[in-house]
Amino acid sequence: MAGVYAGLKVLDLSWGIAGPMVAMLLGDNGAAVTKIEPPGGDPYRGQLGYHVWQRGKRSAVLDLKDAADHRRFLALAGEADVLVESFTPDVTRRLGIGFDTLHKLNPRLVYCSITGYGRDNALSQRPAYDALVQARTGLMFEQRGWPEGAVRHMSHLPEMFPDLEIPKDWVQGAEREGPLFTASHWPSLGAFFAASVGVAAALRAREVTGRGQWVESSLLQGAMAGAAGVWQRVEKPELDGFDTWILSSKSPKGHFKAKDGVWLHNWVPNPRFILQSSKGEHLDATPDLTVRDDPDRFGTGPEELLVMSHYQPILAEAIARFPADEWMQASVTAGMTMQPVRSVEAALADGNFLKDGCVTQVDDPELGTIREVGNAFNMSATQGAPGAVPVAMGADTATVKAEADAILAAAQAARPAASGKTLKAPLEGIVVLDLGLAIAGPFGTQLLSDLGATVIKINGLYDLFWHRVHIAYMANRGKQSITLNLKDPRAMKVLLDLVKKADVVHHNMRYDAAERLHIDYESLKKLNPKLIYCHTRGFERGERAKMPGNDQTGACLTGIQYEDGGMGRPGAHGEAGKPIWSFTSFGDTGNGFLSAVAVCAALYHRDRTGEGQFVDTSIVNAGLLNTSYAVARPDGTGFERPRIGGDQVGYSAGHRIYETQAGWLCFVLSRQAHWDGLFTVLRAPKLTINEQFADDAARRANDAGLATFIATRLKTRTAAEWFAELDAAGVPCEIVDPEFSRGLHDNPEFQRRRWVVSYPHPHVGKLDQIGLLFDLSATPGVVQGRPLVVGENTRDILAGMGYAEDEIKTMEEQFAIGFPGMPRMPPRPAKPTAEPAKGMAGQLLKDAGK
Repeated sequence: MAGVYAGLKVLDLSWGIAGPMVAMLLGDNGAAVTKIEPPGGDPYRGQLGYHVWQRGKRSAVLDLKDAADHRRFLALAGEADVLVESFTPDVTRRLGIGFDTLHKLNPRLVYCSITGYGRDNALSQRPAYDALVQARTGLMFEQRGWPEGAVRHMSHLPEMFPDLEIPKDWVQGAEREGPLFTASHWPSLGAFFAASVGVAAALRAREVTGRGQWVESSLLQGAMAGAAGVWQRVEKPELDGFDTWILSSKSPKGHFKAKDGVWLHNWVPNPRFILQSSKGEHLDATPDLTVRDDPDRFGTGPEELLVMSHYQPILAEAIARFPADEWMQASVTAGMTMQPVRSVEAALADGNFLKDGCVTQVDDPELGTIREVGNAFNMSATQGAPGAVPVAMGADTATVKAEADAILAAAQAARPAASGKTLKAPLEGIVVLDLGLAIAGPFGTQLLSDLGATVIKINGLYDLFWHRVHIAYMANRGKQSITLNLKDPRAMKVLLDLVKKADVVHHNMRYDAAERLHIDYESLKKLNPKLIYCHTRGFERGERAKMPGNDQTGACLTGIQYEDGGMGRPGAHGEAGKPIWSFTSFGDTGNGFLSAVAVCAALYHRDRTGEGQFVDTSIVNAGLLNTSYAVARPDGTGFERPRIGGDQVGYSAGHRIYETQAGWLCFVLSRQAHWDGLFTVLRAPKLTINEQFADDAARRANDAGLATFIATRLKTRTAAEWFAELDAAGVPCEIVDPEFSRGLHDNPEFQRRRWVVSYPHPHVGKLDQIGLLFDLSATPGVVQGRPLVVGENTRDILAGMGYAEDEIKTMEEQFAIGFPGMPRMPPRPAKPTAEPAKGMAGQLLKDAGK
């Protein structure tokens, strides 16, 4: 089976993380990728992740400043389908390989640029190392969040319970104040996901129009993608049911250490499960301890913080009585979302991952037999496969030059003409049915909406409880909503009639539930053979597939929480790391991005062949991409690589954050000139020739002493004072800005580019959100509207399907369908509790005098 992009030619001029990963994903799905390297090679070839991100690519060294090599490159570009580059803005124009030049040469070329901050703005020329973007955007402050929570923070509101004292060891992050430096490269990962969607959408659009275009994303937009859930601002933040305790830095997050010292994450922490199953001498989860009808589970309101503070030590004591393996067995019995926190290397050694294909095993010429991330998604008709191991720099130079010379010598072949068809957006005219739950599914369909698709959200009668919460708002804009009770045959008929005319069905319910409802792929393709059916999961295919999964459990299993918490190395003062669930992670949303890429690829294939297919991915797939900077031996042992410590300040003296007299600074020093500039500004120029610090090897050997010296000097002045001198001296640094998020929605440039968007919402008033994460020159993305109100389009959709008003009224009265603000709801088998822990929260609020 050939990958979906078999026959496409890709030129990869990128380096770092995001660009190489975009090109890798194209190669994994059948494209022929040629990496074009400068004389001397890619400056980042030494990083361990390149053993993954450069797989399946040829390598050719071309000097683009040399006339002959420049002509060769233009010849290659003239026949390419995709180009990926990550130069600083305007460099490609000066090199004579910019979009305008290459588009004239090859109008079908999809030209992808990944920059630090985008082009033609005040930040375009800022140093764009990942950590520096995290610092400037304040993403480092968002890792543990704010005491008042994200919603109140964005609205400049104080915390609700300032007198509530929470011990530091109950909550996430190093036990100090200030920002956190995590191992995950969130801006680069966000740019990778966003650019991959943009390229997939542009290739699909090209099948319709016959023309390529410029696809752009940036590390800034990547940071925005990660923070999409925490950087929302509303006019009415105190609306009942909107805010939660979840994004408060004071709320425990369900991390507990088992008897054997293994950390477990139970999300959402469930007192009934933990306390009932552990009340005897042995764990017993055989009574029905499932969440669905649990009257004691935590609610969503901010006041639940009081309940959690009551339960945290009790739950921690209970978990500590039994080892992790026994807790995992109990969680399987109870259907509970719990997983152990483990390293990336342990994740790669997981036999279930290898069997699924989300991890692959290769024989690397330098490292031996290793395991690394495998397929990002699966396609039933056009399955891809990870490419061959990376080749040495310039291994294919002679071959590639010969190919270019042959193109130059031959008569120019006639190019396929544009079709004459136009698209306002890449997925204009595509109809998507969204049966997704929570974030992982709906975020993917929101991306499809941003690409122009008509997305119809199939809501259930009880969905209004979820959709009133701020978290749901981040994944449901630009969609229509119809409320259907799929247990009623009339409602099911409505859904199946919609399926017959849809292009895509997309959901993340457990697949056995879809089979029981007879809305699985095999059932629906009988109604619509050209249907593209996308299913996403919490875990890999196999024994975990039927278990409940979420962003948190995926981050445990793939090593993200372990690495971001600095659990692999003690801090400077011996601080032990502990797991952290990042508020800017790409688990749920990474799954959503991958599903959007897979759907666009399947549409590309269907446009060419008329064939629909089944595509799937998971939160685990996204998590393994997030940690693909590491590889491991089959036994789970790893290789030397940078690791952050338990103090969560960074990797080394020159790649970390420092506290100053007022504020924090972040440095990424990658060249000798950077160190020379730093020592000069610190009034210690002699250190440039000091044998302990004169070169990279010496600095690595004396890293702790160097970090102590820098930290001591920086404490004598403010971050702003130091930054002015350091920036003027060309030292790559940024102030870690705690206020960036509260100003981004008022930035005129961001508004103009639709990187941030605003609209009135009937419940919360004016709503400001993160907008488009990719820019397409010919078929731009479009934000089609505010987040949905459950059932608001039910009547219009049914009327459009030919239902008479009396039929609609009867179905409403009999709870087959629903509308916004329905006055009554049908009974459930067990009485639901909208705010499960309300009684205890109310008593604690009373005791606290609130």
